[in-house]
Amino acid sequence: MNTLQEFTLTRPDDFHLHLRDDAQMQAVLPFSARQFARAIIMPNLKPPVVTTALAAAYRDRILSALPDELKNRFEPLMTLYLTDETAPPEILRAKNSGIVRGVKLYPAGATTNSAAGVTDITRCYAALEAMEKNDMPLLVHGEVTDPSIDIFDREKIFIDTVLTPVIRGFPSLRVAFEHITTQEAVDFVTAAPDTLAATITAHHLRYNRNAIFQGGIRPHYYCLPVLKREHHRQALIRAATGGSKKFFLGTDSAPHSRALKENDCGCAGIFTAHAAIELYAEAFEQAGALDRLEAFASFNGADFYRLPRNSTQITLRKAPWQIPERIHFAGDVLIPLAAGEIVGWKML
Repeated sequence: MNTLQEFTLTRPDDFHLHLRDDAQMQAVLPFSARQFARAIIMPNLKPPVVTTALAAAYRDRILSALPDELKNRFEPLMTLYLTDETAPPEILRAKNSGIVRGVKLYPAGATTNSAAGVTDITRCYAALEAMEKNDMPLLVHGEVTDPSIDIFDREKIFIDTVLTPVIRGFPSLRVAFEHITTQEAVDFVTAAPDTLAATITAHHLRYNRNAIFQGGIRPHYYCLPVLKREHHRQALIRAATGGSKKFFLGTDSAPHSRALKENDCGCAGIFTAHAAIELYAEAFEQAGALDRLEAFASFNGADFYRLPRNSTQITLRKAPWQIPERIHFAGDVLIPLAAGEIVGWKML
């Protein structure tokens, strides 16, 4: 691998992606499909994707929305939205479908379109038992939603009160702890059995919470879980670049219109699909670990999800380019991460 001017790696996968639906999906889908061979698709639509039939219909819409030049190059990996009422027969249908690769736990009220999420994890134990029996992974948004808990502590409290009992109670259940943000999460995943792994976003590798407040409130750096202190960012960098198979790429790219971000109650979510692999490459380069990007981006996630590793490749070249100030978004615009800034790597 030439770390100076150009390097090639196995085509990566994105194991946490929001595509929205309809015209919004058509606007953002090509960015991900160009870079990634596969993506775990989040089910928090309105209404949420709570059944296998809804997942299959959503998958068909995604495939139909792919531009001709990207058809047969991108595979959406579908998920179900876990609720208090999710029943074991639905888990079996999902497994037998061959298209559903996981079930997503959103604590009710934790993030965008999560109102229908889980109110009490114990109400889902029958579904979790069926998932463990049928080898269906659980994907978790790891935050509690108790308003009395400080927003910067919600991931740690989730580990203590929800994730730990789930892992102990269902020892064979594979769990993907998505978009981790803290030293405590890194330590927990590292010490846990191999049934637990975690995704890390590019924005949590690149920024700490100061980014939200530089020169005023900057809503396009607001996401959930929120950016944390610098020592947490450093812990994520060490985890991503340290060679552990337990950590892998999941962008959590989450498009919102500029109008929904820039108002008195702006939406949580950061759009990174426009330059995802390049943003990760910069973070790895700054850590002196470009030689470990391929495992993080292309191998670890596929292995955890028990998917074959991709056979195609992509090439990144040292070629600085400017991220656009805005992107057309279904009759509106969205502001991408690092809008107007220079990125040092470019996917060919």
